Amino acid sequence: MSEIIGITGGIGTGKSRVCRYLAELTDWPFIDVDQICRQLLAPQAAGCLALRQVLANAFFTASGELDRKQLRNAIFADSELRQQVDSLLHPLAKQEMAAQAAAQSSSFVLAEIPLLFEAGWQDSVAVKVVVSASETACVQRIMARDQVTETQARQAIAAQMPLEEKIRLADYLINNTENWQETCVQIQQLVMALDSHKHFFIKKS
Repeated sequence: MSEIIGITGGIGTGKSRVCRYLAELTDWPFIDVDQICRQLLAPQAAGCLALRQVLANAFFTASGELDRKQLRNAIFADSELRQQVDSLLHPLAKQEMAAQAAAQSSSFVLAEIPLLFEAGWQDSVAVKVVVSASETACVQRIMARDQVTETQARQAIAAQMPLEEKIRLADYLINNTENWQETCVQIQQLVMALDSHKHFFIKKS
């Protein structure tokens, strides 16, 4: 049975890029939980049907599609609504992730799980990898990627679980603050550690 390597981190840390490089190095199957969630929210998919039961019609278009932008804005402003939506979607996404992992024959399966700790999935993965970066680097990346102001970028960071807390809960840490070449060296070290099953931890710095 494949062991799931859960990769997470804060917004702007570069966890998706780390995941892509890990997949290239190892050929381990890759599961994108954000993609699973997008599929669950397609019209007539399980997640969309579940939300239909609790959300007002205003969150859906005339053709029955979920207005994701409107919902995203609403849950950002309403923590109770966010918890309600998460309680419906997270179990479905977790079930699908487990099903996809079980279908693989590889020793390891990579899974990018942005809300690994927030959703309480840490016991569902064999290895917890956190991708970190300095706040300055994260802010710059968010501004460039999302075309938002510095204030908006910092608000996005503040809305998440503190990165320091995620680092404390990690088995392995990839520090993606500096240049990409240095990050790649850390990723290569991680692969060697996992391949050899040694209790090796990349320095949390």
